[in-house]
Amino acid sequence: MSDVVPIKLACLDLAGTTVGDIAMVERAFAEAIATQGIVPGTGAYARAMVHVHRSRGCPKIDVFRGIFPDNEAQAQAANLTFERSYEGALERAGLIPMPGVLEVLEKLRGSGVKLAVITGFSRATLSRVLSVLSWDDRIDLAICPEDAGGRGRPWPDMILHAVLQLGIDDVRQVAVVGDSESDMLSGRRAGASVVVGVMTGVHSRERLQKGGATHILDSIADFPGLILSDDLGPHHIPAPAR
Repeated sequence: MSDVVPIKLACLDLAGTTVGDIAMVERAFAEAIATQGIVPGTGAYARAMVHVHRSRGCPKIDVFRGIFPDNEAQAQAANLTFERSYEGALERAGLIPMPGVLEVLEKLRGSGVKLAVITGFSRATLSRVLSVLSWDDRIDLAICPEDAGGRGRPWPDMILHAVLQLGIDDVRQVAVVGDSESDMLSGRRAGASVVVGVMTGVHSRERLQKGGATHILDSIADFPGLILSDDLGPHHIPAPAR
């Protein structure tokens, strides 16, 4: 019996994968940390930003909990500043989709693949992002950690939530694409057959492979070619070895 499955659900990361807002996110983290007394030019600031980089893709509040362990109030205050800073940047500059993203969404949905956006943003920030992007009619679902019981990446919960909400029969029918190690980890832990790392974000090829990427692509523009064929609809892709 051949161990192949058709891809019926694509779970897409936002920052660094479908949207080019990495600099905005980094600035928002820096501003949030600074409000808690960790300022540029100090060793504490350098260590905090290394943690931010390593934790990309994880829920934002969890990132701040890692920077301010044993101080939930401080983590919550920094997270609130992050959200305000990032949403302020959205108001001023808007968001620019990665090259080819709209064509990717159109190709996938046109081939019968369900689309779920997966993010570490809060529900309030995600709603603002979707409003700026005007993607309501381009995707089937948008999920943040709050939708999955509070656990975001690297856990599999958000992907499994999408599987349940969209009526996918088998986790092997899922493809995940993102730019961070946590994206790869969550995809593998969820049982997705295809876990794609893209080189448009924050983590190196080595970090993506460490997280369990089954494929590495230059950008999300190459994603439909991996899981679709011109005449057969969803392409049958071998499930990766475990």
